[in-house]
Amino acid sequence: MGELRADWRLRLRRGDANGPVCGAGVLIAPDIAMTCAHVVRDPGDVMWVEFAESREIEPVAARVAEGGWLPGPDGQGEDVALLRLASPRPHARPATLESRMWAGLQVYATGYAKGFEDGMSLHGTIGGVSGEWVQVDAVHRRGVVRRGFSGAAVCTRPDERRPARVVGLIVSWRGDLGMPLPDDNRLAFSYLIPVERIAELSPTVKELMGPDAWDHDFEGRLRTWFEDPDEDPVKITVVPPDSGKDRSLRLLLHRAGLRYHGGRDSRPQLADHALDYVAYPPGQYLAYWDWLLLGTRRSPGAVRLRVPERPVTVAVDGLDQEPESRPLIELLARLREVGFRLLIVFRIEGGTGWTAARDILLEPALADHADLLLKRLEQLEIKRAVKDGVVGSGSLGSESLVADLRRTERRAIDAISDPQERLKRLRKLIKRLRTDIGFHVRADIRSHGGRA
Repeated sequence: MGELRADWRLRLRRGDANGPVCGAGVLIAPDIAMTCAHVVRDPGDVMWVEFAESREIEPVAARVAEGGWLPGPDGQGEDVALLRLASPRPHARPATLESRMWAGLQVYATGYAKGFEDGMSLHGTIGGVSGEWVQVDAVHRRGVVRRGFSGAAVCTRPDERRPARVVGLIVSWRGDLGMPLPDDNRLAFSYLIPVERIAELSPTVKELMGPDAWDHDFEGRLRTWFEDPDEDPVKITVVPPDSGKDRSLRLLLHRAGLRYHGGRDSRPQLADHALDYVAYPPGQYLAYWDWLLLGTRRSPGAVRLRVPERPVTVAVDGLDQEPESRPLIELLARLREVGFRLLIVFRIEGGTGWTAARDILLEPALADHADLLLKRLEQLEIKRAVKDGVVGSGSLGSESLVADLRRTERRAIDAISDPQERLKRLRKLIKRLRTDIGFHVRADIRSHGGRA
């Protein structure tokens, strides 16, 4: 089934939150929206952008971006405006823009007509061209757009394999009798301006429409890492600046509880903010802060997260941009010991701090994670053996055959001298352990009749 709601579908009001609904828009980047120029009316006007299908995302004011007023030479022409949001909305997932369109393509658009301010969707089929615009044919005149649809995204029908893609913006409708509603005319059609045409006029849209505008595969992997606490506790990735991968990274960095920009932020402040998530005795703040920041003394006492079952992620954006990476890496190592997860972003592969991050952060984290998974597998196998009557409940003898095999593999890894080979073998072992554990979890679900 395709998506029902979309962050990128926008409802626009004029002026402020109490202004009248005047049209629709499309979020194409965390801080850029696209709509019709006639919806905005004047390039100096303030618009109010609402995420009509996502209550979690706060509305925001917006103005026409520099170079974003594209009304055409006759005052309407292309009829496009790009809006710059007063502050980005990284929680919102921008639309995927699509340049390909053909006659017969089935599409739909959601607008905010009078009486349907919460949204109504109309479906149609791409017809023929009408100058720079494209005609959309509806099955019945009731399916023709009306006031409140201007600026709405014209989308392909989503399916299980591909999400909806935006091929154009609704700009107008026409009826042969000139009556105010499509239903009152003998013939009526909707019209859109193709994204491909908008890209010819706007370098911003052209850049966001290219095949390298986003890295959806990386975005999917990173989204999984954030959502699954059983993923590796330390993730190191290389993200070139101003790339599609960089744009995808920006969409998800808000999920980190703490963020640190290499070369710009302060280590003392990072230690200070981290202590907000740490359980420590009253009056011991300075002792713990000194240990976290400098590591000049042993831990003042037991150190753990306040809510250990909900680990907090520290995202370091550009570790290789830090003038002295070693003190930061050692601080991050202590945060990992406390229970924080780490997302380390390098801007250049092999940049400053690369080897230290591998040896001090990544390898110990993967080794500890493999050991935890081993313990979990052993417990699951013993539980299964007791349940099946292989051993008595009072016997804790080794009936964890697969876990024994994996522990032998784990010991062999410690004997490898090449750090790259150790990492490779650790990752392979962790993957096998997850598969082993998954087998037991699925077996338990089947034995209990599945989830309700």
